[in-house]
Amino acid sequence: MELLRCYWRWPVVLVLVHFGMNGCFGCWEQERIALLQFKASINHASELYEFSLWDSGNKVSDCCEWERVKCNITTRRVIQLTLDMTLGSWSSDVRGHWYFNASMFLPFEELQYLDLSYNSIPGWIPNEGFERFSALSKLEVLHLDYNNFNNSILQSFSGTIASLKELDLSFNKWNGSIHIQVMTSLNKLGMRSCELKGTLPTQDWCDLKNLQEIDLSENKLEGILPSCMVNFTSLNILDLSYNHFNGNIVQSPLSSLSSLEYLSFSNNSFFIPSTFSFLFNLSNLKILLSDNNILALEPDSLTLIPTFQLKPLILRILLLKANHLGGQIPIQVCLLQNLSILDLSYNKFSGLIPHCLSNITFNASAHDPSLSGIQSGAGQYSILSLYLNTKSNFIEFLPDDISVFNEFVNVEEEVEFTTKTRNYSYKGDILEYMFGIDLSCNNLAGEIPLELGRMSSNIRALNLSHNNLSGPIPVTFSNLMQIESLDLSYNNLNGKIPPQLTKMTSLAVFIVAHNNLSGATPDRKNQFITFDESSYEGNPLLCGPPLHNSCTKMRPPSTISVDIKGEGGSFMDMSVFYISFVVAYMTVLLGIVVVLYINPYWRRAWFNLIEVCIDTCYCFFVVHYHKLFDFSLA
Repeated sequence: MELLRCYWRWPVVLVLVHFGMNGCFGCWEQERIALLQFKASINHASELYEFSLWDSGNKVSDCCEWERVKCNITTRRVIQLTLDMTLGSWSSDVRGHWYFNASMFLPFEELQYLDLSYNSIPGWIPNEGFERFSALSKLEVLHLDYNNFNNSILQSFSGTIASLKELDLSFNKWNGSIHIQVMTSLNKLGMRSCELKGTLPTQDWCDLKNLQEIDLSENKLEGILPSCMVNFTSLNILDLSYNHFNGNIVQSPLSSLSSLEYLSFSNNSFFIPSTFSFLFNLSNLKILLSDNNILALEPDSLTLIPTFQLKPLILRILLLKANHLGGQIPIQVCLLQNLSILDLSYNKFSGLIPHCLSNITFNASAHDPSLSGIQSGAGQYSILSLYLNTKSNFIEFLPDDISVFNEFVNVEEEVEFTTKTRNYSYKGDILEYMFGIDLSCNNLAGEIPLELGRMSSNIRALNLSHNNLSGPIPVTFSNLMQIESLDLSYNNLNGKIPPQLTKMTSLAVFIVAHNNLSGATPDRKNQFITFDESSYEGNPLLCGPPLHNSCTKMRPPSTISVDIKGEGGSFMDMSVFYISFVVAYMTVLLGIVVVLYINPYWRRAWFNLIEVCIDTCYCFFVVHYHKLFDFSLA
């Protein structure tokens, strides 16, 4: 019986020991000790404040409840450490720099996520580099961005962390070329702004075939892209912006990466053929960034979209502002019926405005709210947008499963668009309901299509200013009941301003200045009572408030003048009358002088007549003078 009791007690003891070691009532003791050692290495009081809950005096304090620590809820093993911005948490050398010590993290055998960013770490203690992380067989995410590592850090990763899927080395000081070692498990690689130089290597680099996201932006990389990149068949996000890459974009491996959803090659020296045909090989592409610095013209103009049939695209935002695009606006743009913002301003487009732009629906319900925005290695963008010529800020990578967008609906994209004469940034829910077209500052000619007034009434902004448009303002514009900004200034428009436009009760900005418009301004009612003289200036034949020239002053002053005008003449100006009278008088006088000079008989008769007139006047004066004198004496 005693023997049975002993056998019964031993399992109980083993269970109790097991639960005690595995943190049934808290975190694992060796991990708790490691965290306290980490805290003890912090020398700055400001950082110590954030670790005040890491209590070494309280033996029952559960380290899984500490700030910056996350544990598995079942095993109570530490699986995540967020240790960013903890400057002073590493052993220092005599110069005061802080160096990485791998031994501090080896007790965390189940660690999956480690964030050491924003710590300005320049390197590691000898024999305590990242090669020792081979013991961390579960580590998948490692953030080392915003430190001072050099390019030797990649050598320390060589074959050490077989489980690593995400590595962010952005904003370090490599100041050299990429000597990347084989990390075949990597899905995401961030090397933004690392002072990288030279070309991309063809060895090792091209063995990273599982990469889904790459950020090489803001470096000094150059040359053509390695042809072996066509093997990156899983690549969804690629950012090459702000480098010195060159070569024909169609002949590069980019045109073969059919899985790409986000591509940015802004501010490089790529040659882009005029057809933009490479876009149609990228069937999954939803976001494209470029700008005017990279466009090569063939020879003087650049066609936006090829003339062949356009694939059905779900593009929502198309920004091509300030490129060197020329020729006519292709009607294929009209096939992009889901557009909410179209900006083709500050280009060299000529010809007529396509009538079919009225096909654009401007319908907010056409956009799936679950796809409103995502965080990517290229910043915050909508998954339904094509961007060209936009500025971007890069935050972090997409989640492993980029099809799950519902977790990112709070992440806001930001788009710059000019409306109401100012440049605004739209983001979040406001962007979802911003609809506008900007064709300003081009060479467009001809009349404004009546069909533009039959666009969806949801449109908020229409800018056709600074072109060569002629003809009247379409009366159909009065149908755009939601429009807030209508700018038609600096064109050659003529005729009257349709009085029906006063029905546009949402207008905040209305500008028709510097055209050839005539007649009276619209009635001062609804929104039109708010528009001042600047909305109408530069139209000499336009009258009425708020202009200073009254329409009555421009009408005939009397019925007589109207009758004269009706007979083919015009009312005589007084200055013209005076001039004509003087000329006629001088002509008659000179005629008399010439006749008297030529004919002696008429000259003698003229002088005799003058003598008789003088004698008569003299006698008349003398006789009447004496009578007046005698009367005064009496």
